[in-house]
Amino acid sequence: MRRIIICYASYGGGHFSAAKNIKEYIEQNYTDCDVFLFDSMKYINKAIDKICGSTYNTITKSVPWFWGKVYYHTQSPIFEKILSLSNKLLAYKLNKLLNELNPEVIISTHFFVGHMCATLKKHGKIDAKLVNVITDYGDDPYNEWIAEHEYLDYIFVAHDEMKTNLVQKGVDEQKIYATGIPISSKFLIHYNKNKILESLNFTDDKKTILFFAGGEFGLAKNKITELLKNLAIYFENTQIIAIAGKNETIKQHFEEISNEYNAENRIRVFDFTDRVAEFMYVSDLVITKPGGLTSTESIVSKLPLLIINPIPGQETENAEFLEERGVGILLQKNDDIDLALDGLLNNQEELDLMKRNCEKIAKPNSTKDICEILLNNKIGH
Repeated sequence: MRRIIICYASYGGGHFSAAKNIKEYIEQNYTDCDVFLFDSMKYINKAIDKICGSTYNTITKSVPWFWGKVYYHTQSPIFEKILSLSNKLLAYKLNKLLNELNPEVIISTHFFVGHMCATLKKHGKIDAKLVNVITDYGDDPYNEWIAEHEYLDYIFVAHDEMKTNLVQKGVDEQKIYATGIPISSKFLIHYNKNKILESLNFTDDKKTILFFAGGEFGLAKNKITELLKNLAIYFENTQIIAIAGKNETIKQHFEEISNEYNAENRIRVFDFTDRVAEFMYVSDLVITKPGGLTSTESIVSKLPLLIINPIPGQETENAEFLEERGVGILLQKNDDIDLALDGLLNNQEELDLMKRNCEKIAKPNSTKDICEILLNNKIGH
């Protein structure tokens, strides 16, 4: 049996989702592989993991502009040296796990872990094939993704422009594959649209909006209030699937607005749901932050995006990519919300164009392609 370790860090949900999607595909299609999934930072040091997670959460929620400064300043040579030193120190704890399991392949969906593994390989501590899976869309990825790239064997990226930029930074072109970001096979299913709408007590004569509003790194409360109120009052020909995630306050807030504006028959509120693929399949528009995984799932579902509240750094870069490719519109802080909604919901031609643009850039077989490159080639070129 071939042993494969997939490492992630739980700072934002996308890194875990990408890791889980790869694991599920391998387990379903490769019976000769044992796959292990690890929250690597939590394994290395629970206290450090908790500090990193809570710091990221607090900054991105309370002072997101500051996170942008942190994100870009940590790409300076001085900070890169500091990160390199800290990763080197933490890597030796990870080394214990890797030596116990002795994997043939290590896949990393977070740059912290990818850098640690490359450091261990550089110093002769491990000899596994190393794979980094980049989970955002910015043309110029965060430098940590390619730290010690001489010791990486595969780098999977979202699109060709990213590959070009990595080559210009000195990464061997033969190591880079523009497969797209790995998604769940649920997003490739052709669902029965009428059945899904019926399960929500919705009809097929209204536009359906999927609203990702909550979660650990959700949208600003004032934006949620204004958007949902406007949809409830001024856009009666819509029906809304609102996902609050872990945020109980936001869930209650949605329900209050629904009741206040007599929109109970048009708004369905969920906390956690495993039906996102179904909901995307029946929707005409998604309102969301531009996380790498959610953006990818929307594109594959041919679902135009109204982008709101991107975290400065990787999410603003994702938003720029989505706008440039004509699949999303970024709602800026001072934009007229009614005008933005009207420009999409009452303009079928624009929505259809955005859907066609989604089809042009979608990489629906991303997970399959990643696994086939790695496993059908017996983990080698």
